[in-house]
Amino acid sequence: MSKSAREFVLPTPRVTPVLDPWFRPAALAVREVRRITKDLAEARLVRIALEQTDGSVSHYSLSAFPEGHPLESFTNRLFERLMKFLLWARGGYRIYVDGPASLVESLKAHYTQNPRGQFDDLVIGHKIYGHAIEVVGTSDLPEPRSYTAPLGRHLEGNRIGFDLGGSDRKVAAVVEGKVVFSEEVVWDPIRQADPQYHFDGIMDSLKRAAAYLPSVDAIGGSAAGVYVNNRVRVASLFRSVPAPLFESRIKELFLEIKRAWNNVPFELANDGEVTALAGSMALGENGVLGIAMGTSMAAGYVTREGNITTWLNELAFAPVDLRLDAPVDEWSGDVGCGVQYFSQQCVGRLLGVAGIDLDPALPLPEKLKMVQCLMDAGDYRAAKIYQTIGVYLGYAIALYAEFYDLSQLLVLGRVTSGPGGEIILSEARRVLDVEFPELSSGIRFHVPDEKEKRHGQAIAAASLPSLSS
Repeated sequence: MSKSAREFVLPTPRVTPVLDPWFRPAALAVREVRRITKDLAEARLVRIALEQTDGSVSHYSLSAFPEGHPLESFTNRLFERLMKFLLWARGGYRIYVDGPASLVESLKAHYTQNPRGQFDDLVIGHKIYGHAIEVVGTSDLPEPRSYTAPLGRHLEGNRIGFDLGGSDRKVAAVVEGKVVFSEEVVWDPIRQADPQYHFDGIMDSLKRAAAYLPSVDAIGGSAAGVYVNNRVRVASLFRSVPAPLFESRIKELFLEIKRAWNNVPFELANDGEVTALAGSMALGENGVLGIAMGTSMAAGYVTREGNITTWLNELAFAPVDLRLDAPVDEWSGDVGCGVQYFSQQCVGRLLGVAGIDLDPALPLPEKLKMVQCLMDAGDYRAAKIYQTIGVYLGYAIALYAEFYDLSQLLVLGRVTSGPGGEIILSEARRVLDVEFPELSSGIRFHVPDEKEKRHGQAIAAASLPSLSS
């Protein structure tokens, strides 16, 4: 590809991340392709339908450069990136493509021959949906079908709510919607291979909360990962557990915990979904996309009607940066994915560029604490890290708006704590004002106050099970 073509398809952002001038936002590339192909007579509208095992079908379309065009290869790469976004945001295993034959063949090869595509095939296809990812070239796309359902909001009785993160676990005792006890305990689940470590840690937190309740009527929890009927499909918390032990113990770990609590109503949900639910409950608003920047990145979505969808919302794996040499996700091996821009991992990788020299052996949570201390002291180097993350976020929001009907953006997590969080939101708003004014006026930011942070997620998690379930 020529230099002029590269500059055309990967436009330079008008607001540059101070520590990452090489950032090339996917949102700008999509907008530019849409603008140019609008007046290109040979442009072809590519339509995509993504099907889940329950029959849900979601659509996406974008005009592309025609076959034989000098930028045809970029069309294939752009749609592979957008397809990855769709897979991790919406979920599905069968991909219908009404587009050029070269694009269909390119996608087929990606999921069968490219290690990054093979990761998606293994995790999304086989582990989550029980099928290999299929790419079907056809002009006869299935009609869109969506299934939504209410989530939580049950507050009656004596409940326990818990949230399992990569560096800490939180628990709360809730009586008639009011928190009577809450606690945060440091743990290290991601590096633990023994399932008993996970079981004992969760049970310990539940027992501590139960001591403050006259009875335990229901238990609700949130954790990073994909869960179906309280069964673990994929979860970063259990990455170190060997596959045989995952199958024999982890997959039904929460059903084991439920039995240990006399089979009281028990409900487990993705932490991003519970984050969005907590925001919706606190704001009294819907159309909420929640983003939590912690050990990893979590996301969840509540529709304008106040329901959840069958989407995955695993935006940690969704690409936001299209440069070929973008930062690499350590788990999937893919580049430009959200986790490297909106988590403690992002803070860690920006330290050296910012001129902050810390012991490489320090765990990421400790590195974040050091950066927060520097920020509290007014250190300009720490401020640059937060400014960079804020610019990343602004451009990512524009991309998310391609796929989510949102009016509220809830932002939380340890990375956003303190004055650095204010800088992140200020920079994100600046990006929207400068680059996407049509979005800026329609999306409100919300950061939970300390009470919401301590109790909102716990109350939302505790509200998941119905007492009649």
